[in-house]
Amino acid sequence: MNNLKLEKFKQEIYGKKVAVIGIGVSNIPAIEYLNSLGAVITACDKKTELGNECAKLYDLNISFNLGDNYLSGLALYDYILRSPGVKPFTKELEEAKDKGVKVISEIELLVSLCPCKIIGITGSDGKTTTTTLVSKFLKEANFNVYLGGNIGTPLFSKLDEMNDNDIVVVELSSFQLMTMKECIDISCITNISPNHLDYHRSFEEYILSKANVFLYQKKGIIVLNADNNFTTGYLNLIKSNNINSSIRKFSVIDKVKEGVYLEKGYIVSNVNGEYEKIAKISDIKLVGIHNLANICAAASCVIDITGIEAITSVITTFTGVEHRMELFKTINGVNWFNDSIATSPARTIAGLLSFNDKIILISGGYDKNIPYDDMGKYIIDKVKILILLGKTAPKIEKAVLDEKTKQGIDNICEIITLSTLEECVKYANSISKSGDNIVLSPASASFDMYKNFEAKGNHFKQLVNNI
Repeated sequence: MNNLKLEKFKQEIYGKKVAVIGIGVSNIPAIEYLNSLGAVITACDKKTELGNECAKLYDLNISFNLGDNYLSGLALYDYILRSPGVKPFTKELEEAKDKGVKVISEIELLVSLCPCKIIGITGSDGKTTTTTLVSKFLKEANFNVYLGGNIGTPLFSKLDEMNDNDIVVVELSSFQLMTMKECIDISCITNISPNHLDYHRSFEEYILSKANVFLYQKKGIIVLNADNNFTTGYLNLIKSNNINSSIRKFSVIDKVKEGVYLEKGYIVSNVNGEYEKIAKISDIKLVGIHNLANICAAASCVIDITGIEAITSVITTFTGVEHRMELFKTINGVNWFNDSIATSPARTIAGLLSFNDKIILISGGYDKNIPYDDMGKYIIDKVKILILLGKTAPKIEKAVLDEKTKQGIDNICEIITLSTLEECVKYANSISKSGDNIVLSPASASFDMYKNFEAKGNHFKQLVNNI
């Protein structure tokens, strides 16, 4: 199949001067692909030395602009390819844009040039599991699926491989969506809670950036969380922008008129006037009510595409994504869970609600300037020993102590603050006994001590495996 949009882009980009801002995992394939199309590339990064993963770039006929002045001279280019980690309202980017430079991102290029159906999933929590489930449902139904965005392989460089009957499934962060003005065919917002307020200028900006996942739909499907006030609030935005898409909702609390929800021990679907039981909740392998919500969200996106059987097959066998309430080790009857993806209080709270008995919780990390007040009551209810580390340790402890005062109770969990994850693992191991569940769930980002949540989760697993 000839992708006319892509062929036109190839003609437009040939010989153009392109500054690629941020030499990270997603942009390396983009640099290689744009270079192969004849673009004149300058790779820009604040780092003065590039890692081993970038070594192959030195073999290409491209220029580099590294160090503190990596954003200098941007107005001299025809295109700027922005990494999601670089804020779009950065002064140098805005000045270049004012002078006619086209500023775009890898994910925006993918969506604008994609020849097939695109499913985009965003939210504060649960988007990776939901995105993974959607791709698994489609693969089980024998579709050819490209999985990308925040997870999987960067897909812009895969456009030449795609056909019109394939399906692209992408997880989208607020960073990626801030400047998105392209149509996504099926969009899903898993939930909204305060997050990334160290990046966004306000919570309102964060909420509105998420809305871009559906705001430019011509006609499609929008899936919203009926249990979350912020996501249901998008209905007014949909109406005021005259978006003619079908609205589906999912819920783990109530029935919904169009969507997927829980009812009498089952996950059930009511889509396009057809009521069907998808699976018994007791047969589902994923742990926690938040994962039931993720299943309902994913099923709402594609149930009329895949059918019931594909969804049932996946959710009765799939045990989860790494770093997401991952039971990875049992030592002397003690279960160790890695939930390092829980980089917000809401995500940690959802994890706590997965357990019936009180747990040993390791929490804390980098401060994204988000509130921790709500965590206090859940920690008091679900945690017997709280082990804290990182910049947010005082905030989490204060939330617990404030809740203790509010409830007028004397006995709460033991709270201890330590300096390193290694110390936390050693202490948790020393005080645990058979039957205990020890959970790493930071409720915070990991950037104070680690490159990302995966690095923190992997170090945690390494420390436990060395016990």
